[in-house]
Amino acid sequence: MSKRASSRDGLRHPAPSRRAASRLALAVLAPFVTLACDPARADDATLRTVLFGSMDAGASAFSAAGAKLVFDRFDRDGPVALVTAGGGVRLEGGGGMPVLMRFTALGAALGGYQFIREWGAVTVFAGPEASWEALSGPGFVQALPLRAGFRLHGEVWARPTETTLMTATVILGSARGDAYARLSWGTALFGAYLGPEAAFYGDQTDYRKWSVGLHVTDYAMGGYRFRLSAGGQLETRLNQWNPYVSLAVWSAL
Repeated sequence: MSKRASSRDGLRHPAPSRRAASRLALAVLAPFVTLACDPARADDATLRTVLFGSMDAGASAFSAAGAKLVFDRFDRDGPVALVTAGGGVRLEGGGGMPVLMRFTALGAALGGYQFIREWGAVTVFAGPEASWEALSGPGFVQALPLRAGFRLHGEVWARPTETTLMTATVILGSARGDAYARLSWGTALFGAYLGPEAAFYGDQTDYRKWSVGLHVTDYAMGGYRFRLSAGGQLETRLNQWNPYVSLAVWSAL
């Protein structure tokens, strides 16, 4: 962790609390189900709710779950809502500073609008978000203040041709001063889309993460649709490439 991040978080060293650390880890890392939906699917026209979740595992880990609500139909322009909650953990420090674990819990309730076109869909969301974090190190646990802010979220699901899929996601949040972006491209193969993906994440603690890999998206099984991706990930502080895997599933009600 950088000196800048340490001073911002106001880190202190209270008495050791292993029991509190265990409870915190269990609460933050409780399993979620996985990912995001394709709002452009014509066969979802009579459905109004999609449940989704995601889990990313590498040198750091994060999982989330939630629901997307459409107030008319998925194949029409109209208002939408997105509710999400998630949590994760990552290592910080090194380079002469103590190695710490940062636990994070996030939640957001967003409203927005979807624009449906023949080639796909564009959806924009905005609304409040909240974040709670804690730092754990040798012999201490330090809870940080609850932060509230505003989140902007944009998605594009496009089919440039009948056999290709392009997706783009951008998320900006003020609660943690963070930004996330992901691009993917896929070609239809064996009932799904296979192709490359790239992602970036950064926040106000000077943490950065770059990911490059391959994905399989929109594979259907038993009423659920899946997205699986894997590749290499570079995180600041660690300064080395590590493998990552991401699993996602969504289901329309």
